[in-house]
Amino acid sequence: MEDERYHKQSQCIGELATALAMAQSELEHAHKSSTNPFFKSKYADLSEVINTIRDVFNKHGLSVIQMPSYSEVSPEPKTTRGHASVETMLIHKSGQWLSSIASAPVGKMDAQGVGATITYLRRYALAALACIAQEDDDGEVPVGRKPAGAMICEEDKKKLSLLQSDSDERAQAFAQCMEKLGLTGGIYDIHKLTQEQADKIIVYVSKK
Repeated sequence: MEDERYHKQSQCIGELATALAMAQSELEHAHKSSTNPFFKSKYADLSEVINTIRDVFNKHGLSVIQMPSYSEVSPEPKTTRGHASVETMLIHKSGQWLSSIASAPVGKMDAQGVGATITYLRRYALAALACIAQEDDDGEVPVGRKPAGAMICEEDKKKLSLLQSDSDERAQAFAQCMEKLGLTGGIYDIHKLTQEQADKIIVYVSKK
């Protein structure tokens, strides 16, 4: 059964469905014009997706509205990360409409992180609506994942600093981890850690 929280539509969508089918038959795939700085790969950005569909949609009496929102209350259990959402509404000149809501956790908890996640959701929701293909090269970045070899982020530097000064047991565990990596274990060596190393140390020390 369809979840009405995420998918809604007007009572009738016959004219909208006909117009959308005609528009989709004329659309080409979005050109991969942007470069992901983390993965050195190409992807179609939001403006490219919009440019791909705008004229064809207008020709068939279709328009799109995208409404972003943010909540600090996460639907995911055991996580404190907020969620960004985008409701994408497709409207036909007849007044018929349909809408869908897409959500994702915010990787970096600041304005830039929220904005990046919203842009990501807008792009994928719009591409899905128009049924055009694009490559998921930059999908790792908005949700907070790091490419292999990435250096430790500022948030985890602070977290490790607090952990290693929290108790003698945790300080010892932290020092042991750093020693195994060939580092002194001092606070000033934290910046030399990769994100993968930092994640493992945080998990290990937190259990002490």
